[in-house]
Amino acid sequence: MKSLLTILTILAATLSSFAQQGTLKGKVTDKATGEDIIGAVVFIKGTSKGTTTDYEGNFTLPLEPGVYNVSVTFLSYKPFESTGITVKPGQPATLNIQLEENTTQLQAVEIVGTRQTNTEVAVLETMRQSEVVVSGVAGEQIAKSMDRDAAETVKRIPGVTILNDRYVVIRGMNQRYNTVQLNDALTPSTEPDQKAFSFDILPTSVIDRIMIYKNGSPELPGEFAGGVIKIYTKNVVDENKTTLGVSGSYRAGTTFGNFLSDTKGSTDFLGFDNGDRAIPAGVPASLDAVKGQEKFANIGRIFPNNWAPKSGTATPDLRMSLGLNRRFDLGDVRMSTISAISYSNTQSVTEGTRNSYGRFDPEVGASTPYLSFNDNVYTNSARLGLVSNWSARLNNNNKIEFRNLFNQLGSNEVLEREGTDFTNGEQLQRNYALRYESRTIYSGQLQGTHDFNDNRSTLTWTGGYNYTNRNEPDYRRLRTVYDENAQAYKVQFQPETNPSLQDAGRFYSNLNEHVLMASGQYEHRFTSADSTAENAPKIRTGFYAERKNRDYFSRYFSFGYTKDGVFDNSIAFQPLDQVFAPENINRSNGLVLVEDANPQNNYKAANTNVAGYVGGAAPLSDRLSASGGVRVEFNNQELSSKGFDGSPIVKDNPVLSVLPSANFTYTLTPRATLRAGGSVSVNRPEFREIAPAPYFDFVNLLEVIGNPDLGIATIYNGDIRYEFYPNPSEIISFGAFYKYFNKPIESVFENTPGGNTITFENAKNAYSYGVEAEVRKSLLDLSASSFIQNMTLVLNAALVQSEVKLTEDRAAYQPGKRAMVGQSPYVVNTGIYYQDDARKLQFNVLYNVIGKRIFAAGSNQRQTVYEMPRHQLDLSLTKGIGEHFEIKAGIQDLLNQKTRLIQDSNDDQKVTTVDESFREFSKGQYSTLGITYKF
Repeated sequence: MKSLLTILTILAATLSSFAQQGTLKGKVTDKATGEDIIGAVVFIKGTSKGTTTDYEGNFTLPLEPGVYNVSVTFLSYKPFESTGITVKPGQPATLNIQLEENTTQLQAVEIVGTRQTNTEVAVLETMRQSEVVVSGVAGEQIAKSMDRDAAETVKRIPGVTILNDRYVVIRGMNQRYNTVQLNDALTPSTEPDQKAFSFDILPTSVIDRIMIYKNGSPELPGEFAGGVIKIYTKNVVDENKTTLGVSGSYRAGTTFGNFLSDTKGSTDFLGFDNGDRAIPAGVPASLDAVKGQEKFANIGRIFPNNWAPKSGTATPDLRMSLGLNRRFDLGDVRMSTISAISYSNTQSVTEGTRNSYGRFDPEVGASTPYLSFNDNVYTNSARLGLVSNWSARLNNNNKIEFRNLFNQLGSNEVLEREGTDFTNGEQLQRNYALRYESRTIYSGQLQGTHDFNDNRSTLTWTGGYNYTNRNEPDYRRLRTVYDENAQAYKVQFQPETNPSLQDAGRFYSNLNEHVLMASGQYEHRFTSADSTAENAPKIRTGFYAERKNRDYFSRYFSFGYTKDGVFDNSIAFQPLDQVFAPENINRSNGLVLVEDANPQNNYKAANTNVAGYVGGAAPLSDRLSASGGVRVEFNNQELSSKGFDGSPIVKDNPVLSVLPSANFTYTLTPRATLRAGGSVSVNRPEFREIAPAPYFDFVNLLEVIGNPDLGIATIYNGDIRYEFYPNPSEIISFGAFYKYFNKPIESVFENTPGGNTITFENAKNAYSYGVEAEVRKSLLDLSASSFIQNMTLVLNAALVQSEVKLTEDRAAYQPGKRAMVGQSPYVVNTGIYYQDDARKLQFNVLYNVIGKRIFAAGSNQRQTVYEMPRHQLDLSLTKGIGEHFEIKAGIQDLLNQKTRLIQDSNDDQKVTTVDESFREFSKGQYSTLGITYKF
C-alpha cells in the first residue's frame, strides 16, 4: 500500500502542473482540384497523437503548448510534413495543407537508413498490410509497461494468455498448438515435459516486436492451430547510445521474511551449477554391476549429506541492465550493432495448499479426503542474458545480419510441506524437497537480404543454430511422519526392494538439444506504373530445413532400510542434517542406497523437417485481393528408448503433409479492411510426449509419462476479421474463427490405480470456435482535459467455445461433453496508458483475466481438474528527469488473487460449492522501483 501511495503522490504532483491547452486546426485539400480530402491522417511525429479529417476536410487536434512536427498522409497522395508548428496556451494554431497526388515516377533516389519496426505505428502498419490475420505488440508499447520478460508481454495481445508464467496459450488452446519463431528460426522447447517455448527466458529489453499470425500462409510453419508467434530482437540503431539500469523490488510476504534455500554453489548467482550437485565421480554407471556388500555401502557414503535446507532472510530483488548501441562505417559498409547484458536475482515465497481425494459420495456431498497439505515454496532465481546483434549494409540492395541470443537461468527451490495423510489413519507429515534447475539457451542466425531487378525481387536466406540444456541435478525429496509414541517426526523409509518416488531419494536429469536450420525465400513483385508496392501482384517460393537432436538422461536413487540386518529405527528420528551421515549408511543396521534402474528413464530422439512452398498475392479488383498457395512438409520423427521390461522402443514416423491456404482482403475504405482465410495445418507429438521416461513432480504429487502410440493431429482453420484504423496508431477490430481437429493431442490422467499419473492421448476429434475484439484508441477527442487527451485505451477480449469427442475407451468412464484441455472460454486484457511526452511521464493501469480451463482431463480414478479465473491488476509509472535519468515504479498483481486448481468432484463438468480444491497458491503483490541512466 505504501508503494501505491508513493506512485499516486508522484502522479498527482506532476498532474498539478498542467498548463492551459492550445489547438491545432486546419483543412486538407487536393492541390490540383482544391477538393476536400476526407479521412486524411494528421499526425504529430514522434507521438501517438493524431486525428483524421472530417467530411469537409477539416481537422482539430487539441495539444499542449509547444513546438510540433506535423505529418499528413492519405492513400495515393505524397506525404506532407511541416516542422516547427507552434501551439500557444488557449490559442488555436492554423495549418492548411494541400496534398499532391503521387503520380510522379521517381528516378535514381538513394535511400539510406533502416525502417523502424518497434513502434506502435510500425506494428499497426504491418498488421494493416498483412495478407493474413495478425496481431502484435511493439517494443515501444512494451517499454511502457513493467513487463520483465516476453511471457508477461504477449498476454497483452488479443486472445493470448499465459500458463504457469511461461507458456503462451492462443485463443484458449493449449500451448502445444503454438509454433514459436525467434528471428524467423524455430525455437527449441526448453522443457522435457512440455511442448512449449518458455517465454520467460527473453527479457523485454531485447524485444523489438512480437507478432502472432492466427491463420495459415505458405511461408509460415505448417504446425500450428492457435497461432505462429514470431519474436524479433532489436537490430535497429539510429544513434550511438549507452544505457545503464538498476532496479530493486519488494514482494509482499517474501522480502525481509524468513527464507529457506538449498546449499548454494559458487556459480549459482550466475544461473548455473558449478558441478557440486552432479552425481559423484565414484558412483558407477549402474549399481547392478556393484559386487560386495561393503563396497555397495561405500557408494552410498559418497553422496553429500545436504538434506537440510538453510534458513536466512529474503533480500529485495535486484535487476541490472547495460545496453550499447553503435553505428560506424567500414569503408563503404555501414555497420550497426546492438549489445545488451541483463542480470536479475529474485526471491519468492509461494504459499498454497495441495489436496487429494477418493471417490465422491453423493449422499454426503463430498469426497473422501486422502491428503491435505499446506505448502511453502521458496524460490531463488538468477538470470544472465546476453544479446549481440550485428548488421552490415553492404549497399542499398544488400544487407547481412548476425543475431545472437544467450540466456542462462538458474532456480534454487525448497518445498516445505505440512499436513495430514488420511489414508494412514490421519497421519501427520512434514515433507521436504530441495531442487535446483538450470536452463541454457543459445540462438544464433546469419541472415542475408538482397534486392535486385530494380527492387522488384528480394532474396532472403537464413542459417541458424540453437542449443538448449536443462539440467536438474540432485533433486532431493523426503517425507517425515509424526510418531505418537516418540512424540517426534521421523523420516519415512521403504524396504530396499520397494523404492518410492515420494520417500527419501535423489533424482538427476539432463537434457541437451541441438538444432541446425536453413531457409530461403525468393519474392518477385510485378510492379507497374499504375501499381504500388502495397498492392502489386507478387509470387514467392522458398524452403525450410531443420535437423533436431535431443538426448535425455536421468537417474533416480533412493535410501531404504536393509534386508540383511535389523534396521536401527533411531536413525529415522535424527535431525535432517544427520540422518544421512556416512555412519548411518551400512548394510548391518542402517540405510542402503538403491537405484531405480527403470529402462524407461533415458531416451534419444531426432527430428528432420523439410518444407517447400510456393505462394503469392494478387489484386482481384480495385478493392479485393487474394493470397495463398501450398506448403509441403516432410517430417520424420525418430525416438529410441526402452519399455519397462527392457524391450526396445524404436519410433520412426515419416509423414508427408500437403498444407494449402487461401486468404482474401477486401478494402472497404482506405481505413477499413475485411479479411477472410482458410488453411490446413498439423500438430505433431513432442519427443517427451511419446517417450515413456517418467518424471515425478513432488510439488503437485503427479507423475508425467509419455505415450509411444501418440499420433499426429490435423487441423482445419477458418478466420474472418474486420479492421478499422482511425489513424496510424489506432485500431478497432472484430473477428471470428472456427477450427476442426482430427485426433487432437491432450494431457489426461492415466488409468492407474493411484490416479496420479498424467499422460498424453489422441481424442477422436474436436472443434473450437470463437469471437475476438481489439481496441487501441486514443482518448484525444473525448475531452477538453489534457489529462484525458493523453490517455490511450487498449482492450482485447476473446470468447471461445470448444468440444471434444472422446475415443470409446475414455468415453466409457467420462460421459457427456467437455471442452478441450487448456481451453479458456474467455480472456480479457485491458489497459489505460497515459503518456505526456512534454513532461516525460507515463502512467499505466493494466488488467487481465482468463476463464476456467481444464488442467488435466479425468480418468476412471481421477476427476477432471480445472484452473479457475484469476483477476490481475498492474500499475506502473515512468518519469524522465532531465536528459539522462529515468525512474520506473510499479506494482504487479495488486489484487494478489490465488491460482486455484479445483477438481470436478461430482463429474458434472461444472465447478460448484461441492467441488473441492486440488491445489491453490499465491506469490504475493510485487512492487518495483528502478532508475535508468542514458549516456
